[in-house]
Amino acid sequence: MGFLERFRKKEQKEVLWTKCDSCKSLLYIPEIKANLGVCPRCQHHFSLSAKERLEHLLENYKLLFENIKPTDPLNFKDSKAYKDRLKQAQEQSGLSEAMLVAEGMLFDERVVLAVMDFSFIGGSMGSVVGERFYRACKHASEEGIPLISVITSGGARMQEGILSLMQMAKTSIGVGYLKQKSLPYITVLTDPTTGGVSASFAFLGDIIIAEPKALIGFAGPRVIEQTIKQQLPEGFQRAEFLLEKGMVDMVVHRKELKETLHQLVKFATYWRRYVEL
Repeated sequence: MGFLERFRKKEQKEVLWTKCDSCKSLLYIPEIKANLGVCPRCQHHFSLSAKERLEHLLENYKLLFENIKPTDPLNFKDSKAYKDRLKQAQEQSGLSEAMLVAEGMLFDERVVLAVMDFSFIGGSMGSVVGERFYRACKHASEEGIPLISVITSGGARMQEGILSLMQMAKTSIGVGYLKQKSLPYITVLTDPTTGGVSASFAFLGDIIIAEPKALIGFAGPRVIEQTIKQQLPEGFQRAEFLLEKGMVDMVVHRKELKETLHQLVKFATYWRRYVEL
């Protein structure tokens, strides 16, 4: 569930104030809503759901591949059966899986948008997430339009075992279809972007954007410190650190994201047409 959706639930209970997770300031909820879920005091970016991202970035969109739904191929059970985890995640998030794919208009540019939702089992990549992203790539390449992915993920979905890990290769192959057609693929990395997703399609973008202070990496910093027995530099694996090291191309405030994506898509589309002439 995204932060703005939590606002709506609070408003139903006539709660108008909340506390910033970062600076601990007491915030007026309508003010946060108007600011796209960003704290006006410290600019902390709260999480948004996949639906909220779609509403923010696209107009006149239609959802794609919603008929592809998760199953329990391994009949997996840990402290809870996987099929029960799926049912609970679907009920709580209102989504059928951790990724939504839509085609719509980014201002005057037609695009395909693949958006992940961390509230659905930590935004983990199972076989359906991989399949939806793969089909998003195929659809964009067949239609000759750009693909944008907004990513938040804890990595591969352990309940699907090797079937989940195979999606790293499958999603990478999907991006290859866009490369063959010289179509732009832009990734937006949000907090957090980790694990098998960061090791596959998240970092294959022609242009890689990150939201401010987003945690981005493969393993978490605590795991790395315990492994190498050394203290990591301040800000390690945060968006600004990766920008300094050349791992991402831009760090963009959420209020500027839609316009930035539009300008990048417009430039890339113009350049592709110029090269073809």
